[in-house]
Amino acid sequence: MQPNMKFALFGNTYQEHKSAHIAHLLKILRQRDAEICISAEFYYFLKHHTQTDLGGLEVFEGNNFSADMALSIGGDGTFLKAASRVGNKEIPILGINTGRLGFLAAISPNEMEDTFNEIYRGKYLAEPRRVLKLTCNGQVLKGYPYGLNEIAVLKQDNSSMITIRAYVNNELLNVYQADGLIVATPTGSTGYSLSVGGPIMVPQSGTFSLTAVAPHSLNVRPIVLRDDWEIILDVESRSHNFLVAVDGRSETCREGTRLTIRRAEYFIRIVKRCDHSFFNTLKDKLMWGADNRQ
Repeated sequence: MQPNMKFALFGNTYQEHKSAHIAHLLKILRQRDAEICISAEFYYFLKHHTQTDLGGLEVFEGNNFSADMALSIGGDGTFLKAASRVGNKEIPILGINTGRLGFLAAISPNEMEDTFNEIYRGKYLAEPRRVLKLTCNGQVLKGYPYGLNEIAVLKQDNSSMITIRAYVNNELLNVYQADGLIVATPTGSTGYSLSVGGPIMVPQSGTFSLTAVAPHSLNVRPIVLRDDWEIILDVESRSHNFLVAVDGRSETCREGTRLTIRRAEYFIRIVKRCDHSFFNTLKDKLMWGADNRQ
C-alpha cells in the first residue's frame, strides 16, 4: 500500500461543462486523504466558472510545486502543457482524458476509481519518454525549449515554401523545400507527424524521425534516426521569417537563425495502467489493423 500521496493538478480552462469529472476526481482523492495542489490558472477557472468544491487545495504559480504524481485533466494538449510544467522534476504524469483521441491522456473518466486503486497499491507503470531540446544560434527563444512530442519548423506570412538545410552530426542530410519539417519523438509519432505521413515509432525505440510537410519533391520520404544524434537546421524564407513550434507552442524566428535539436537531459514519465500496452492503444485509438469490410 502506498503511503499518503500528494498530487499536482493541471487542467484545461475551457471545458466547464465537464466539471463533473473534476468533482469526481477530487472526491476520489479526498477519500484517500491525499494532499492536492492545483495550478493557479486551473484553480481560478474552476472557481469562476464551475460549482466545484475547491476547499483545502494548495494553489501554486508556474513551476513552483512538488508532488508524488501530476494529474492532467483534459486532452493531449493539456497533457503537453502539464509536461512542460513538470519539466525535469521527473514527477510521473497521469493523463485523464476529457478530450477527444487521447494518446497521452489515456485514462477515461470512468476508469478513475480503478486506476487510483491500482496506484495506491503501487500497481502501475511510469514509462520514461524522451524529450527534445531546441537551441538557437543568435536568438533566445521566449518559450520553453523542450518538446515531448515534436519540434516543427514551418513557413510563415506567405504561401511560398521554405528551404531547410538539415544536417545530422554535421553531415548534410538533405535540402528540404517544403511547407515545413517535423522532428518527432516516438511519443509524438502518433500526433502531428503521423498526420503528414510520418512513421509510428515504439516509445522504447531510442529514435526520432524527420518528416517534411508538403514537400516539393515526391521522392522526399521520412527518415528515422538515433535519438543520441544531433540535428542542425538552417532555414531560408522569402519572408525572411519562419515559425518554430515546440509541442504546439510557436514563435517567430528570423532567417539565418540556426536551430540545433538534441535529446534532453531528462525524461518525462507517463503513468500507464499495467494492462495498457502501446499496441492496444494503437488498436483502440487508431483502429490499427481494423477491417470494416462486410
